[in-house]
Formats: sequence, C-alpha cells, structure tokens
Amino acid sequence: MIKNIVFDMGRVLIEWSPEVIVAREGLSDADSALLLREVFRCGEWAAMDHGWMSQEEGFRRICKRLPARLHESARRCVFDWWKDELVPIPGMAELVREVKRLGYGVYLLSNATSVLSEYFPRIPGSECFDGRIVSADVKLLKPQPEIYEALYQRYGLDPAECFFIDDNLLNVDGAWLTGMNATVFFGDMQRLRRELNEVGVPVS
Repeated sequence: MIKNIVFDMGRVLIEWSPEVIVAREGLSDADSALLLREVFRCGEWAAMDHGWMSQEEGFRRICKRLPARLHESARRCVFDWWKDELVPIPGMAELVREVKRLGYGVYLLSNATSVLSEYFPRIPGSECFDGRIVSADVKLLKPQPEIYEALYQRYGLDPAECFFIDDNLLNVDGAWLTGMNATVFFGDMQRLRRELNEVGVPVS
C-alpha cells in the first residue's frame, strides 16, 4: 500500500528550462548557444549538483571557456537563476496539497545544489513536505541507487510504500531498481492523477 509520495523538483514542481534562463540575457543567437552549452551542458553543472564542486569553483572553470563578455551572464546563470520567478507546474501544488490532506507523507528527491534550501519555500506546496533529499547535500545523484536509499534511511520509509514522480526515465528506472513504484511525468496532470488512482491513492 502506498503511504508516501516522492516528488522531483524541476519539470515536476516547477518549470526548469535552461533555454529560458539564457534567453533572459538578451544575447545573440551564437552567444546564447555558447552560454547554454558551456554553463548548463557541461561537467561542472553536474559536479555542482553532485556536491563535488562549489558553485564558485564551477563558475571559475566555466569562465575559462567563455569570452569575457559572457562572464556576467554566466554568473547570473550559475548563482542567480532562481532569484527570478519560479514558475509552478500547473496543478501540481494542488496535487501536493491534496495528497497531504489525504494523510500521505510528502517528500522531495532532487538533483540540485545546496542553495535549494534558499528558494524551496517559494515553491507552491512546499509547506506540505515532510522531508527532502538534495543531491549536493548527500554527494549523490539520481539515478544512483544510493540516493534513493538515503531517502528511505533518513525518513524511515519502506520503498514498497512510496510512489515517485520524476520527469526523467533514468531516474524513474533508478527508483524501480530500489523497490519504489514510480512514473515519468510528461506534464499531463490528468494522466498523473489516473496513475495515482491505479496504485490506490484516491486523488480526485
């Protein structure tokens, strides 16, 4: 029986689009493509999420590959992206609050830097969460099995009693491999609600 619902953050609770973040800089197409590649699609971004590298070190390394004219834009992308509006996924906050009212445990499992603690309270529905595991804090990344185990151990959860919602198939596979039921969220709230119903969670 499912007793706990576990949510990813980006593209599940809130919109996450590096393309939108870069577009805010108002750069040329060529500079936008360069910034997107060298900031968000680089080893440093993963290392910062993994907690292996500080944001300061990641930024320093990224700047070595960028022309000086893009350094300030890169700084905003690394350090300040979350200071703009955090756009909620339509209907997700309502779902979070509904499962909480129904008595389910509500948890977050996210690949993110430790700065998440600063902006998480701004995410609609965040007041419902009973706990969270952030990759940089535990030096693990989804879909490593150990990060799911860290969630179970910290909060005394039985994976067979948990249902995980993530936008990434590899992360969902990782959950299944550790015994947790899971689904890929494609942005379709009606489908997600049906899937919750199918595992015995009586959301409307």
